[in-house]
Amino acid sequence: MGRVLGGALLRHCWRPLRGGLVRQAAMKASSSSHTSTSCSVSLAQTPGFKALAENPEVDLLKTLFARHGFPLRLAGGAVRDLLSGDTPQDLDFATTATPHEMKTLFETESIRTINELGEKHGTVTCRINDSANFEVTTLRIDKVTHGRKADVEFTKDWVLDANRRDLTINSMFLDLEGNLYDYFNGAEDLQKRRVAFVGEPERRIQEDFLRILRYFRFFGRISASPDTFEEQTLDAIRLNAAGLAQISGERIWMEWKKIMMGRFSQEIMLQMLDVGLGTHIGLPENPDIDQFKTVVQRAPESHPITRIVALLKDDRDMMQLHVRLKLSAFERDLGLFLVEHRQEFPALETTALDAIRPYQYMIVDHKGKPNDVRTWAEELLKYQGQPDLAKQIKEWDPPRFPISGKILLDKGCPKGVILGAVLRELKEQWKHSGFEATEEDLLQGLDAAISKVDLVALQQKKEPSFSAKKRKREFISRTTD
Repeated sequence: MGRVLGGALLRHCWRPLRGGLVRQAAMKASSSSHTSTSCSVSLAQTPGFKALAENPEVDLLKTLFARHGFPLRLAGGAVRDLLSGDTPQDLDFATTATPHEMKTLFETESIRTINELGEKHGTVTCRINDSANFEVTTLRIDKVTHGRKADVEFTKDWVLDANRRDLTINSMFLDLEGNLYDYFNGAEDLQKRRVAFVGEPERRIQEDFLRILRYFRFFGRISASPDTFEEQTLDAIRLNAAGLAQISGERIWMEWKKIMMGRFSQEIMLQMLDVGLGTHIGLPENPDIDQFKTVVQRAPESHPITRIVALLKDDRDMMQLHVRLKLSAFERDLGLFLVEHRQEFPALETTALDAIRPYQYMIVDHKGKPNDVRTWAEELLKYQGQPDLAKQIKEWDPPRFPISGKILLDKGCPKGVILGAVLRELKEQWKHSGFEATEEDLLQGLDAAISKVDLVALQQKKEPSFSAKKRKREFISRTTD
């Protein structure tokens, strides 16, 4: 994918074109057959296309392909975004040239190619002017699909290539003169804000089951309202939901996270559960839908994990989700933190200072990274419906406890369990001073703290440990017994 944002291109003004241009393209597309060469719409005079055409790397790529007699068109999402008036995040190109022909072209023009792994599927990545990488893919037919992979056959037929794509709005092409090629009424669907598969939904889904989640993600992005799902599409998803079990957790989470960060996340999540996706993406058989609705209403802008945790009943469910999705350590520990603490202090009615204190104590007592734990506490407060306290915690800079084990040893404190107990006692004093007690203040009470230690009780006490790794080992052990 060519990353063209930045440099000269970003200096141009991209202005929304959602009205007349999309309607014009839709009207042209609806009156033309799938075998037509173009819907006779040009974007050449639009600000977005002009900015693209003025990009020197894009212009050079265009010149090279024209010089060697090969057509070159923008494909997929970039066309959809330009037609909508949005700024394309990536530029993908398509051509009739085979990978071998493209490699020869680039070698002749002294253009470096990188990332050879994509070539067997038709994609050649070139580096232009040592500043931009562009992926150019040969038109192809997916002969046999294997989940995310396929055995491909190259073609020179643009319609056949468009036909293998997932959604109509992603199946359009745009040449570098600004002419739109729309074989499956993608412009019309874009104008209607309709998300539809190319051809038969079930066939498209079975080619790549991840398209189920891509459908829901684009629904949130494109649709005008959350209640316009088409029954034929939902039926096809329902029949093929189990296919998601073939998809890696990382890819599922990549799409699911975007869904949760987009529009209509509650309605889409509930629809995903209704069509039977839950257990295939790591959720329990009976997720807590009522709690999910409550938390989404309380915290619509919270982290995706914060809202998803509302569907879970305990840390076992959270670890099951993590094992399925391969979450990051931060996301995993956020989920475990929320499950552990979400019932604490939920209805504390006191002064603002007293209300925030338990969360501050939670942060300074935790063994995790202070900034991470502060973010977890912020998300906990959002979960509990305390946005004002969440904002305060976000802006709070956790202070550093001024006493260390070395300091106590230097002052003659005994080693071992006594040292740990004294540290905890002094930390409690520091916390209850509003984090204002200094090292000198706390050391004045060292002898008293030592005298309070009950050695017998300490030896009998075993503190609970917040260890995600330990929980994961226990979870895997239980599930494999």
